[in-house]
Amino acid sequence: MTALDLTRARWRTSSRSVGNGNCVEVAAAAGRVAVRDSKDRGGPVLAFPPSAWRAFVTGIDAVRPD
Repeated sequence: MTALDLTRARWRTSSRSVGNGNCVEVAAAAGRVAVRDSKDRGGPVLAFPPSAWRAFVTGIDAVRPD
């Protein structure tokens, strides 16, 4: 497994975060979508192919109450 270089990643708070302190940050890096906990910026990062991230967000939209 190769480590993902996140030194130049431009993190942003996800638009799906609701502002209650339970937020995630996302960044595009090396053809992946990286995700981390906004409260633990030095902690672990999950990385997904863009197609998997789109499927995840689409799934959230499908079950998200209006």
